[in-house]
Amino acid sequence: MNLNKNFSLLLLGQSLANIGDVLYMVSIISTIFVLTGSATASSFVPFTITSSMFISSLLTPLLVGKVNLKWLMAGSQIGKTILLFILGVMLGGITASNYYLIFLIIGLIALLDGCANPIRQTLIPYYVNPSQLIKANGLAETVTQIIQAVMWFIGSLFLIIMSSQQLVWLAGGLFIGASILLSLLESVSDNRIEAKGKFEQITEGWVTLSNTPVLRKIAWLDFFETIAGTVWIAAILLVFVNDALEVGGQWWGFINGAFFIGLILGSVYCIKYSSIVEKKLGTIIFIGSILSSLVTLLFSLNSIPIAALLLSLCVGIFGQIKGIPQQTVIQTSVTKEQLSTVYTSLGAIGTGIFGVGSLVMGLLADLLGIRIVFMISGILLAAVSLIVFKSKHLFVRNIIELNN
Repeated sequence: MNLNKNFSLLLLGQSLANIGDVLYMVSIISTIFVLTGSATASSFVPFTITSSMFISSLLTPLLVGKVNLKWLMAGSQIGKTILLFILGVMLGGITASNYYLIFLIIGLIALLDGCANPIRQTLIPYYVNPSQLIKANGLAETVTQIIQAVMWFIGSLFLIIMSSQQLVWLAGGLFIGASILLSLLESVSDNRIEAKGKFEQITEGWVTLSNTPVLRKIAWLDFFETIAGTVWIAAILLVFVNDALEVGGQWWGFINGAFFIGLILGSVYCIKYSSIVEKKLGTIIFIGSILSSLVTLLFSLNSIPIAALLLSLCVGIFGQIKGIPQQTVIQTSVTKEQLSTVYTSLGAIGTGIFGVGSLVMGLLADLLGIRIVFMISGILLAAVSLIVFKSKHLFVRNIIELNN
């Protein structure tokens, strides 16, 4: 596809930000573990981030309509950059007695991230011709997943030759580049009529979800999928590798890597066959859902490490083949002016449910066994496919808008 200037700036700026995010996360998790020697303390990093992003998803609608979306995106990145440099200075004096200050800073950074993520998804339809939405969403997902797959490994290698503080400075440099690129984006026209009160602004996205049949279904899909997806977090997957597959911890990395490769392959499929996906959005979403359910159930029963790699790859492929068309359905189900609040509401569902779901799945793994939680995940994904099948007629382009 031909990338226009604004989409290119958005993609490159967000990519630099994502690389910086991974590097600073590697640094922080390493720092906390070195200071405390506690895996539990390190696990509070993702918990803090998820909680902050949930709060941000609830509050972001207060800014939408008051701040231009382009500057809301760029401003959040500039704020993250300032906070990261404060964190870099702090790391020089952090000890085991005051490391809790780190959680304050990463919580504030996550608040800004929770604002930026839905705005990024909202801006894509503004900057991309409607006929190229599938390709644009696929390309954005491909780049994001490649960064996730590669940078955690590279970030760990950087720690061999750099200190945690130096890694934060490197991430800060990437954040500066991201801030500059996002500031160069063209401002978009938002013709929204601002809600009268704060409560109406906060609830606007939820009202839109409730009143739009396909978005109401997608909210339920996100609910079930988020719970199902919690079995793939490090703590639960590592137990599966040790107890069910009975192999060394390195297989956790292999299986996790296969999942990310699957996500990339699923994105590439959607890009290459975008015309087919575009014409059969509901069918593709259903196929991705049902196959994700089947391979997850097979994964729960499997005891062969190599087969686990292949199944994990398939989970990534089918999940992405479902997810990218679903993004297009969301982006064309309401007007562009409504998208930001819709995405913040869906983001609140995702982050809120993920935190609770992770805890519940961890408890069920201890009580019922590790295979059972993967079976539960497969069953939840089967429920998703059933919802899609019954409502397949809704998963189409409902609004066709000319590109601004």
